Amino acid sequence: MSDAGVWEFVDDRGAAVTAVRKPERVVAYVRAGAALRDLGVTPVAVYGSGHDGAVLDPVKAGDLEAAGVPYLGPGRSLDEEALRGLRPDLVVEVTYDGKSPYALDEAVAERVGVPLVALSVGNETTLGEIIGRFGELGAALGAAGGGTGPDTGAGSGVGLGAGSGSRFDEVFGAVEPAEDALRAAVFDGGADVGVLVLSGAGRDQVHLARPHAWPELARLVELGVRVLDPGPGPGANWLTADWEHAARLRPDLVLFDSRANAVQPADLPPVGHARVAPWNPETPPSPAAYARFFGDLAEALRDHRPEAAPPR
Repeated sequence: MSDAGVWEFVDDRGAAVTAVRKPERVVAYVRAGAALRDLGVTPVAVYGSGHDGAVLDPVKAGDLEAAGVPYLGPGRSLDEEALRGLRPDLVVEVTYDGKSPYALDEAVAERVGVPLVALSVGNETTLGEIIGRFGELGAALGAAGGGTGPDTGAGSGVGLGAGSGSRFDEVFGAVEPAEDALRAAVFDGGADVGVLVLSGAGRDQVHLARPHAWPELARLVELGVRVLDPGPGPGANWLTADWEHAARLRPDLVLFDSRANAVQPADLPPVGHARVAPWNPETPPSPAAYARFFGDLAEALRDHRPEAAPPR
């Protein structure tokens, strides 16, 4: 808020949005909306991506369903009249390339007459920067430091510098203990656990994540987790291969894409003797969500150490 009382926010494309008052009716891409909900800003509605169908994917929804937030379907087929009828003050998107909104054509927002902000979640940004920017937007939209409970937060462990005030520090401080727990699990034998991250495409094909192409996977590497690289080949974020290639990487633990658009482990070939645990490639960029992710992975590393696995 400027001295003149005008609300302003500059998004990660460098686009400045100004309004005569703070936006109160926010429509968001589901990943962004789930993060804002965690931070204390409840959207009036959310929409999906081209991967999503007519029903909200519960893996991507976070606390949105429990809060009764309506789902408008995929952004590319969004009913403009339905959007206009919500009387939104702001649309919140993510961007992977720092230029274009991911799930909604910006022309739709322009025709409805609502400003759009897009925050970067691409691999040119660190996880700490991503979480921090959503925290800044949440605070700008009126969240008192963000968060819906004492388990929310992200601290200096992910490079935040989140702000000032005891409530803000409380909210953004809980990722640090989760990271500490993950480091401890790595130190206590977890460093020997080879972790392969993938998205199932069918019985003949699998997409293998490149660790440094995903901010949260890059952060895992920084924390000492042995995330396996699928090797050279086409694809910036994924290497598309067969299941035999995945098995040759000899993972001890597989993190599988648990979103509704991905094929799930029950319908896929096993990857050697690796155990499996879920991974959401669109984890809400909030302190609460990543604290849970780090905590769950710490438990998985403790449970999936190589000595606990059957002999190959």
